[in-house]
Amino acid sequence: MTPPLGDIAHIGHAQLFTPDLDASVAFFTDFLGLTVNGQDGDTVYLRTFDDYEHHSLVLTARDRPGLGRLALRTSSEEALRRRVRAIEAAGGAGHWAEDEPGLGKLYVTTDPDGHEHALYWESEYYQAPDALKPSLKNQPQAKPNRGVGVRRLDHVNFLAADVLANAEFQEQVLGARPTEQIRLDSGKIAARWLTYTDKSYDVVYTSDWTGSAGRLHHIAFATDTREDILRAADLAIDTGVFIETGPHKHAIQQTFFLYVYEPGGNRVELCNPLTRLVLAPDWPLITWTEEERGKGQAWGLKTIESFHTHGTPPVRP
Repeated sequence: MTPPLGDIAHIGHAQLFTPDLDASVAFFTDFLGLTVNGQDGDTVYLRTFDDYEHHSLVLTARDRPGLGRLALRTSSEEALRRRVRAIEAAGGAGHWAEDEPGLGKLYVTTDPDGHEHALYWESEYYQAPDALKPSLKNQPQAKPNRGVGVRRLDHVNFLAADVLANAEFQEQVLGARPTEQIRLDSGKIAARWLTYTDKSYDVVYTSDWTGSAGRLHHIAFATDTREDILRAADLAIDTGVFIETGPHKHAIQQTFFLYVYEPGGNRVELCNPLTRLVLAPDWPLITWTEEERGKGQAWGLKTIESFHTHGTPPVRP
């Protein structure tokens, strides 16, 4: 039985592991324009300027890069309880934690691939200090005067050993809707895009060609315009940020994008999804074939496979 739509309100934040915490913090603040909003030992909390919550990103020092936790805010306390019951009814396991500033209790569980998810309801609204107060009262924080100035955390793309099993967890247990997918000639689902909201996608599962489980492909931050992404590319080459590919336009979801690496070794996408929303309640799942994917991106750029799946960028020439 498909759970009611809207139990998951939106992506709250993501946690990244980094072997170079200071350099990663500098990347997200100086290049992307996030603001540090607290630190607890080897964990730093950062926020985008248009996030109403305490933080959008958590950076934690580890010996290897990768994804820690994806936090999802539910639409109510009862919605949280429903999702917990659904997880446990499906044979999943989890535990309650209260270990992040600005948030109440989180129910921590994993998808079939082992990616950690945390569901929560209670959240404090961010109150900007005087130095960061916006002139427009309907904006949580003044726009940054440095870097790209990304608006929000947009989506997370997981690498998975079994795309379909993980996508069905999102659909049948958490209530996500699938919007687009890739089906190989063998019939295998190689990737699926899903949304909790009217955005065309919030999470993605992409097949991990190594057969590994629990790894990250990338996290993505949204910009206001395509021009912001072009400017980001110029900033990247001026500041030594490694560009993997782009700027360009995806065929799937039609997102204008730029892929870069942060110094800790995590892939980061800058994206401008335009105003593309999924407003139809009976939106059909769009399937792309292997032949269609072979044509590359919207304007002919060949699709890059997940070469750097351990999160280590290649040496810049």
